[in-house]
Amino acid sequence: MGFARSCSVALVGVDGVVVEVQADLEPGVAAFTLVGLPDKSLSESRDRVRAAIVNSGAEWPQKKLTVGLSPASVPKAGSSFDLAVASAVLGAAELVDPRAIADLVLIGELGLDGRVRPVRGVLPAVLAAAEAGYDQVVVPEQNAGEASLVPGVSVLGVRSLRQLLAVLTDGPVPEEEPTEAGRPDPMLAGLVVPGAGLGTGLASDPGDSPDLADVAGQRAARLALEVAAAGGHHLLLSGPPGAGKTMLAERMPGLLPPLTPPESLEVTAVHSVAGILPPGKPLVSRAPYCAPHHSATMQSLVGGGNGVPRPGAVSLAHRGVLFLDEAPEFSGRALDALRQPLESGHVVIARAAGVVRLPARFLMVLAANPCPCGRHSAHGDSCECPSSVIRRYQARLSGPLLDRVDLRVEAEPVSRADLLAADGESTAAVAARVHAARARTAARLAGTPWTRNADVPGHELRTRWHPAPGALAAAERDIEHGLLTARGLDRVLRVAWTLADLAGRSRPETNDVNLALELRTGISRGVPVGAAQGRGCRR
Repeated sequence: MGFARSCSVALVGVDGVVVEVQADLEPGVAAFTLVGLPDKSLSESRDRVRAAIVNSGAEWPQKKLTVGLSPASVPKAGSSFDLAVASAVLGAAELVDPRAIADLVLIGELGLDGRVRPVRGVLPAVLAAAEAGYDQVVVPEQNAGEASLVPGVSVLGVRSLRQLLAVLTDGPVPEEEPTEAGRPDPMLAGLVVPGAGLGTGLASDPGDSPDLADVAGQRAARLALEVAAAGGHHLLLSGPPGAGKTMLAERMPGLLPPLTPPESLEVTAVHSVAGILPPGKPLVSRAPYCAPHHSATMQSLVGGGNGVPRPGAVSLAHRGVLFLDEAPEFSGRALDALRQPLESGHVVIARAAGVVRLPARFLMVLAANPCPCGRHSAHGDSCECPSSVIRRYQARLSGPLLDRVDLRVEAEPVSRADLLAADGESTAAVAARVHAARARTAARLAGTPWTRNADVPGHELRTRWHPAPGALAAAERDIEHGLLTARGLDRVLRVAWTLADLAGRSRPETNDVNLALELRTGISRGVPVGAAQGRGCRR
């Protein structure tokens, strides 16, 4: 008889639970029983583990073998338990010292030939192990860089079970064919979260982002982009095709500051679970950019899938930008599903097996044509869409969703003069102002749970941080006339504070509030578009 245990980690969303893998050998008819709420892919590990052990030169125990995964109440999915199961079996058979693996966390899939294959979710798994007090982990060699991001944990990357056996028995470590670090493993290449082709971009360097200087004209839209980046405000860009809406949205990540170390780990953990970390770049240090196609389903936007829910576009855009091009073409159910994460900063997905909470604090940019043909304008044009068709098209963006959008700007057709001028500011110049404004915001909000103006509750804005006397006069009139809701007033205040931070003012003045109202309602208040930065350009 023999008994041994090792440890692995079960992931529920991006949260990990340490699982004790226990192996028990006793006399009887040779059999292999796996218990502890495994899913189908984990149940198949019995065959993978047996073949891997035999093909690694070890002898398979011809006894009754029971492997238990504890706690049994936690759902367990995937092939990442293979390495821990194999180690526990080898320990129970006394082919390795059971004490050597008792406090070892092992994560990895085994091939039938004994090779250790990379898996997704290694970073959140190692984070969970570290929080539980474990300081030694074994992972596939291709996941070692990702696992090494967790401080205070000793990481061993292995290519095969044979190598692990040699380490555990103090034998000579065999030479194995090296993995190709520059190319994703074929297994991971097929792992795509619901809604494949989400257009996820991970900029590891500011130079990877396109330059804002490439955008001709669009002074109002450029200002709205700067305000959105400085305060974390959601943005709607409407206008005809070719005006530059997509170009503007693609340049938003370059305006955002680099992620802080805790934010980097949060974002990397989400992308690790999704299996989309770039090869050779285990840490995401820049704001991600996610642009799903308008055919994306509700599940692909907010997350889901069979079995354990996977991150959707809103989670892949966590701490970054979610861009919905041709927004009215998305299904109404998919768009309205965004309302909850826009308010709370996370997604809660309920399934029969349990509830999963995924982070989803993103900056949303919507782009929309004014009508199906795209030529409708208040200035007179060649649009032939009936008025009823235009109303139905614009109504696809529901009122409750638009009420959560702070900035709504029309991107007008670019004039010949703007195309020839080529005098637009660069990303670096605008980003410098954004970073300075965020620093002022952070100094004002020091000691609070918030870091951006968009995150501050309306009650706090109305009671702790007051605008200049009389600055809210126009907003109060809009509320009386039904042009502004209570939520809308809170959002106008947040934008006004961002405009004040961009201008270096200690609190919002009348021009800041009026410009915030203009950027939200589209109704001109006679405020210079460049007032926030001290420039005199007007519409």
